[in-house]
Amino acid sequence: MIDAVVEERADRVAGREFSRAVPGLLVLSLALAVGFAQMGSFSTVQEGAKAELGLSDVTLGLIQGVSAAVPLVLFSIPIGILVDRWNRMRLMLLFAVLSVGGSLLTALAANVPSLFVARMMTGIATTGGLTAALSLAADMCAPAQRGRAMLLVTLGKSLGIACAFALVGWLFGLFAAGFSLFEGGLPWREAHLALAAIAGLASLPLLLLAEPARREVADGPRAAFRGVADQLWARRAFLIPLFLGQVSVVMADAAAGIWAAPMLTRYFALTPQQFGGWMGALLLGTGILGALLGGMVADLGQKSGRRGGLLIGAVAAAAIGVPAALFPLSGSIPVFALALGTLMLAGTITGLITSVAITVMLPNELRGLCLGAFIAFAGLVGYGIAPPLVGWVSLLLGGEQHLAAGLTIVGVATSIAALCAFSVAMRRAPFTPTVRAQPKPIR
Repeated sequence: MIDAVVEERADRVAGREFSRAVPGLLVLSLALAVGFAQMGSFSTVQEGAKAELGLSDVTLGLIQGVSAAVPLVLFSIPIGILVDRWNRMRLMLLFAVLSVGGSLLTALAANVPSLFVARMMTGIATTGGLTAALSLAADMCAPAQRGRAMLLVTLGKSLGIACAFALVGWLFGLFAAGFSLFEGGLPWREAHLALAAIAGLASLPLLLLAEPARREVADGPRAAFRGVADQLWARRAFLIPLFLGQVSVVMADAAAGIWAAPMLTRYFALTPQQFGGWMGALLLGTGILGALLGGMVADLGQKSGRRGGLLIGAVAAAAIGVPAALFPLSGSIPVFALALGTLMLAGTITGLITSVAITVMLPNELRGLCLGAFIAFAGLVGYGIAPPLVGWVSLLLGGEQHLAAGLTIVGVATSIAALCAFSVAMRRAPFTPTVRAQPKPIR
């Protein structure tokens, strides 16, 4: 009876604490929406750049994928270490400035190298901001509330991905219809110029947030890096399959997100202004639903008392993603949209649950580093390999006319790999965030 009263009181305190954290979480959500809109903006209008600059599909895949992957591999882990040891709000402001600069450079890029650098800037800024935002969100509320906290942050990411289609598609249509910011400007360039201005204004609320205190600290933010490395190594049986699962999901989602617009243009003869609105609504809807489901399932999984229960939703979502990855073979736009939306829904769920798992199952001084490492590996494999891999598989099948088959092969294979990896991670999950030695996995 006493235990029940104590637990109920703790729940009320955590609930009040979460309510106070909501405004700050919403500001972080808006910042991520701005970042991901800029990161995904080029995909929506890339056919315009292809026509102007004479780019091939492989070159587009390299610009979209490798330009995001290379800097992520080089900078994500150092950024993660900074997140664990430095003022995270200052980092968020720095990333906002870098992302706006990347959009401006995209609008002005005259060749492939400058376009590559521009997309690289938005990739570094957005994924670095994601690492900092997840760490901040975790410290704004208690562990039992983190599914809901990550839900709000993930909604911002989903909104940004949707805006990359809806807002950028609308801007493209506006400038294609005759409205112009400067003489001789092409629609895809002017859309990025306008997006940079919007993003700069939308980032201003970050100035209102203060750095929160860090929670669940084992050795502290000033811990020697050797000690941090030892802690990571002690958790390798859990972290390696968790890494592989989320990286595989990112591969499927990155390939689908980057090649969906060209698929609609080539196979269904749609223009960006024709599909931008409903694609944006689709991705926003699945992002919101995925965040709600992922947050609720993560919190319920923690309450189940089962080892690795937090990851039950990730395993289920990865399983749903396998048939959904067949969307390129659909013969109609409604089926295409339904299957693509299901794939993105599954990806949102696994991404949120993975983030919650890191903030709940690892001590504070490992979170930024692990999030950065996740982003680095996901960037290298997911963005650096998956998009151009689709182009290469298409060429092996006979040419660019086989884009649908190439995209299907990559999507299904990576979805199956994610299902297997998350299942292993669930069986090897740690029981508490600060324990170093891991018990043998349940077989």
